[in-house]
Amino acid sequence: MYAPFGSLSAMSITSDELNFLVYRYLQESGFVHSAFVFACESLVGKATISTADIPPGALINFIQKGLQYVEIERELSENTRDPSGLSLLAGSHDMETEDDQRTSQQGSTFVTAYDVTELKGHDAEVLVCAWNPKCDLLASGAGDATARIWTVPRGASGLPATTEASAEPVVLIHGENPSASENKDVTTLVWRPDGQKLATSSYDGRARIWSVKGQLEHTLECHKGTVFSLKWNPSGNYLLSGSVDKTAVVWDAESGTVMEQLKHHDAPIMDVDWSDDNTFATCSSDKLIYVCKVGSPQPIGKFEGHTDEVNSIRWNTNGQLLASCSDDATAKIWKVGQSSPVQTLNQHSKEIYNIRWSPVEDNVLATASFDSIIKTWDAETGKCLQTFSEHSNSVYSVAFSPDGQYLASGSLDHTLRIWSVKDGKCIKKYKGGGGIYEVNWNCTGDKVAGCFGLPSKSVCIIDFRK
Repeated sequence: MYAPFGSLSAMSITSDELNFLVYRYLQESGFVHSAFVFACESLVGKATISTADIPPGALINFIQKGLQYVEIERELSENTRDPSGLSLLAGSHDMETEDDQRTSQQGSTFVTAYDVTELKGHDAEVLVCAWNPKCDLLASGAGDATARIWTVPRGASGLPATTEASAEPVVLIHGENPSASENKDVTTLVWRPDGQKLATSSYDGRARIWSVKGQLEHTLECHKGTVFSLKWNPSGNYLLSGSVDKTAVVWDAESGTVMEQLKHHDAPIMDVDWSDDNTFATCSSDKLIYVCKVGSPQPIGKFEGHTDEVNSIRWNTNGQLLASCSDDATAKIWKVGQSSPVQTLNQHSKEIYNIRWSPVEDNVLATASFDSIIKTWDAETGKCLQTFSEHSNSVYSVAFSPDGQYLASGSLDHTLRIWSVKDGKCIKKYKGGGGIYEVNWNCTGDKVAGCFGLPSKSVCIIDFRK
């Protein structure tokens, strides 16, 4: 038997522990008001109990085990009248459980607001978010000219377990006058691989490097237009930026100085990505992709084949294959040294905005499209592996869990969904108060964050503990 609390393995439980299990059951069953009233009356939030590892359905599991124990007792003494009077209850429970299970299966994907930590404070729609790769710090960026660093405690999301997450975040102000229109959207943010630095960029054309505690270390000034993409190389000594001014810049992250500025594209650069410490790719609305090397004035590769602007590029985990996606409704797989794509993935009907490689399989790719559909692919054969089609509006973001077994997606239909990669089933669903522009997993794979647009202007965190 799973023991939600230490004492449960011995089939004993305190009143505080029982109160918490009842509280969680009411939440999970959708009785939000009843859960709130019960929490207030039982003072469950003030109980000193460890709740971090309690899975969904713990109360039912505990009761079922208790009833099984009663059934065993009855079987051992079947010629003796059951002194507890619970044998009839145990029989009727079996029938009720089947109905309850059917109801649970029909609605098991829904996550209630009481199981969600909502981080509020931004004054405009939240556009980007990123978990620190080493700990549960979450950075968010919005149209209010700020980024914020939130400390998210371990344990269950929602009330009352995560009151610490409501504490004031560290606010990173972009520009001397945050109310000025040119300083609005924080367009991207990315943690250094060791988790000790955060890089951000905004509509003011500047990139910034901050310490993990939120102190501004460098303001990177070179671009003459909005910076749309920012990436650290694997070692964290270089930062790469791509801008609407048609240039990419390699920065020395330690000094904050320009190492080189590349002007290969004829239109705004939409995305950049590193394949190793010195090799990177850039893509543009000029429909082209260039592969470049630090210190080389000319590209070492050029990929052309898309018929509309290229929105995103990503190298796979071993840096051998580059995936791209475009407004032409296709994704393509490229290999350095080959002028034509290895594969063209063309089963979407609208623009593909986002792509992600599996972190554990070099050949598995996910695509998210404005046709409301997500697909996974075998990049070597071009075969579609799964289609995820329950969203009802454009899907802006998709992300693999660290173990590669699950996908999180965010859509303009206001829902954040978690899917099984293996069978394509939606196993969790949360509907928030706005379109979702980005979703991300934390480093341990037990929390997913989504950033919401208007009117919500918040970041929501949901649990994913298997």
